Amino acid sequence: MIKEGFGTDGLGNAAELVTLSNKNGTQVKISTLGATVASFLCKDKNGIMRDIVLGYDSAEAYLEHNGYYFGATVGRNANRIKGAKITIGGVEYQLEANSDGNNLHSGGNGVSHRLWEIDDMDEEKNSVSMKFFSADLEQGFPGNMKIKVTFALSEENELAISYEAVSDKDTIANFTNHSYFNLAGHDGGYIGGQKLKIYAKHFTALAPVGSIPTGEVRAVKGTPLDFGEFKEIGREIDSDYDQLKYVRGYDQNFLLENDGKFTIMAEAICEETGIHLYAYTDCPGFQLYTANFVDEHKGKDGAVYKERHGFCLESQYVPDACHNPQFQNPLLFAGEVYKSRTVYKLGLD
Repeated sequence: MIKEGFGTDGLGNAAELVTLSNKNGTQVKISTLGATVASFLCKDKNGIMRDIVLGYDSAEAYLEHNGYYFGATVGRNANRIKGAKITIGGVEYQLEANSDGNNLHSGGNGVSHRLWEIDDMDEEKNSVSMKFFSADLEQGFPGNMKIKVTFALSEENELAISYEAVSDKDTIANFTNHSYFNLAGHDGGYIGGQKLKIYAKHFTALAPVGSIPTGEVRAVKGTPLDFGEFKEIGREIDSDYDQLKYVRGYDQNFLLENDGKFTIMAEAICEETGIHLYAYTDCPGFQLYTANFVDEHKGKDGAVYKERHGFCLESQYVPDACHNPQFQNPLLFAGEVYKSRTVYKLGLD
C-alpha cells in the first residue's frame, strides 16, 4: 500500500493518492480529493496493463473539470432533486440549482470536490477508509453528518466500496461512485462496441427537460433500454426513442428488485481486451450514463476524452425519490446509520 502526493485542493491543502495492489498486479488508486477512484489498472487477456477508468493526473485537474465527477464519491445526494428544494419535517430547504433549475449531485462544491481525511489504512484487508464531516446546512442539507467511505481490493479483483453516514438531524443520504469505465482502457475512445447486460426489467421515465423522473415506470422490454442479454452499448444509442433523445444517449435509472439485498446489477465486456466487469449493489437502483455531455479535453497521460468515451454504473436511490412516494425514500433519520455497498469485480474472457 503506497501513499503519495497528488497536488492540492486549490486552497493550498495537500491532496494524497493511496494505491491498493493485489497479487494479480491489479491496482486501484484513490485520491483524498473527493474520495475519488483515480485509476483502476488490470491485465487484459494478452497480459497488457489497462487503466479502465477515466481521470486526471492531479487534484488540480479534477477541480478544473469538476462538472464531470470522474471517479468521485457523490453525496449527500447522488443524481437530481427537482426544483433544488427538499422538505423534511415540514421545513423546506433550498439547495443549489446547478442543472436546469434542479439540484444535481448535491451542487458544485459538495463532497465530490472537497478534501477527505484518511481515517484508516488496513494492510490486512488491503483497504483505505476516508472520512468527511459535512456541517449542518452545508450544500443546503440539514444535519451535521459524519461520512465514511471504504475502498477494499480483494485477491479476486473485486473493488468493494462501502459507505457509512450518520446525522444529528433527519436528512438525505444517497451516495454513489461516479467512475467512468472504458474496458478498452481509459484512452480507448468510443465505448459503443463494448457489450452490456443489465439485471433490471424496468426503468424510470424522464421528463423532456431536466432529466427528472416523471414517476412513470416503464418496462425495458421492446425498448432500446433492454439489455436483458448482452448487447453493444452503441447498437441502439441513437434510436428515435424519446428517453434517449432527451439526454443524447443513455442516462436513465434502472430499478432493481433486490429488496435491499446485495445482488448483481450489470455486466460489461470488451472483446478486444477480454476484460469483463461485474457490478453489484444493495441499492434499489442504478444510473447508466454514457458520458453524453463530456466535451473534448485532455485527461490522464495526455489522453483525449469526449462524449461516449466511458460509461457509468452508479448505484443509488431513484433520482428525485424524495418527491416521489412510490419510490424508496433516501431519508435518513437522526441518529440512524446509513450503510450501502457496491462492488466492481473484474474477470477475463
